Amino acid sequence: MKATGRTITSILIVILALLFLSPIYIMLVNSFKTRSELYENALALPSSFSFEYYQKAMEKMNFLHVFINSAYVTIVTVIFVVVLSSMTAWMLVRKDNLMSKIIFYSFVATMLIPFQTLMMPLMQVMDWIRTNLHIPMLNTHGGLIFMNIGFHAGIAVFLYHGFMKSIPIALEEAATLDGCSKFGLFWRIVFPLLKTITVTVAILDIIATWNDYLLPSLVLSDKGLRTIQLSTFYFFGEFTIVWNQAMAGLTLTIIPIVIFYAFAQKYIIKGIAAGAVK
Repeated sequence: MKATGRTITSILIVILALLFLSPIYIMLVNSFKTRSELYENALALPSSFSFEYYQKAMEKMNFLHVFINSAYVTIVTVIFVVVLSSMTAWMLVRKDNLMSKIIFYSFVATMLIPFQTLMMPLMQVMDWIRTNLHIPMLNTHGGLIFMNIGFHAGIAVFLYHGFMKSIPIALEEAATLDGCSKFGLFWRIVFPLLKTITVTVAILDIIATWNDYLLPSLVLSDKGLRTIQLSTFYFFGEFTIVWNQAMAGLTLTIIPIVIFYAFAQKYIIKGIAAGAVK
């Protein structure tokens, strides 16, 4: 009876996996088809596999340029999130008082607020800062990075906070007695012990920042500043959509992050489990 139950469960899992993977299959096979083949049967395999549409998609997207833009925004965002969130979580754990708890739960609460409810007020505030304080928060990579840091800080502080509790305070006390400064205490003693959770936070932020379309579409308007996700907009015109090139372009946008995730998934699971338990 148990064996039958496991078999049924396995079949259901396979069916669900195929359902979730079906959009990727459709995207891949249609990226190789001519327009006539695509409209004839979207699910069938192409008659021939040619990278012609991938070449055209790369030219239309200006792939190398937008790839560099995305990489720059992603790397800088992750560096700031890791540095600021780890230091914040450390202070919140070590200063165990009412104010630190309020601040921590405020960070946690930001994880529950949908971005769609904040995007219009956020753009109004950023426009006010640009107009009155003359700080270029809109249509700049710096402004986008600043907003990314704010949106990603909540989960990063949450993960670091859980992991930080496992670090013995005796290590820090011993370093302090040896004359170590606060700055040295964190970077020489505490931060090296956060390697597992730091890798997890970095991976999650890389995936989130790379795949983000909505926030960059609100912040960036100049063509030269667009990220790789925004570049796919070129394929969807007002009256016509070049579907085979669009599918090729979408495939190009997800290939780097899929490869990255394939190598990094074990660290995500390990880090989240460690942070949640501790």
